[in-house]
Amino acid sequence: MTSHDVVGRCRRIFATRRVGHAGTLDPMATGLLVIGVERATKILGLLSGAPKSYAATIRLGQSTSTDDAEGEVLHEVSAQHLTDEAITAAMGRFRGDISQVPSAVSAVKIGGRRAYRLAREGQIVELAARPVRIDRFELLAARHGRLVDVDVEVDCSSGTYIRALARDLGDALAVGGHLTALRRTRVGRFGLDQARSLDDLADQPRLNLTLDEACLLLFPGRQLSAEEADAAGHGRALTPAGIDGVYAARTADGQVIALLRDDGPRTKSVVVIRPATL
Repeated sequence: MTSHDVVGRCRRIFATRRVGHAGTLDPMATGLLVIGVERATKILGLLSGAPKSYAATIRLGQSTSTDDAEGEVLHEVSAQHLTDEAITAAMGRFRGDISQVPSAVSAVKIGGRRAYRLAREGQIVELAARPVRIDRFELLAARHGRLVDVDVEVDCSSGTYIRALARDLGDALAVGGHLTALRRTRVGRFGLDQARSLDDLADQPRLNLTLDEACLLLFPGRQLSAEEADAAGHGRALTPAGIDGVYAARTADGQVIALLRDDGPRTKSVVVIRPATL
């Protein structure tokens, strides 16, 4: 099931076309997909750049055409000589700020077309390296044989490809590697423990959080006076709050009027959540 399929089912569950998600999951992946409904779709763009966490399994000793288990095996060698210590040492090279070449079968656009479409048409896809950050790349377990399957956890910046990380770890160990399982466990402040299955949503079509609750969970808050709330609802600038980044401008009773950002001597409206005309 693709992320688009999930959105389509949620549209039917909530009887509205205004449904979106905050970051595509690979079709082979499971786990957390943050969904916004109706006015909540306005803030999804702010979430797409949030850091993410994954649990994954990497097979060392095999390279594939897609850097995951769905592709054709291109190369296989014995990885039975690898120790946990050698694997852990190689993983250390990928922590921090690194340059990563996305998988050829990815959603990166080349000349307006997705790389995976070009690759599936048999075209040679060359993608430029891009900066990403990996804050945690931890070995949980390893199952040794001719091929070695390693379970890992990753905390990383948005735009990091775990398939590419599997490929690059295999290359660093000179045996090749690819991804065999992937589960997204966190997007920003949202964790897998807060998620609900599609079947559960179909049985009980209610939202986990209201838009106010989501904004106050994701962003620092600034309480507004009645005059400031009216101005923010009309999209007018306020005096700055001295808060770094985006913050939720709310009334005393917790209604979020707008997401703002300080911009010199005034504020800049990022998203008006409750327009005065609503």
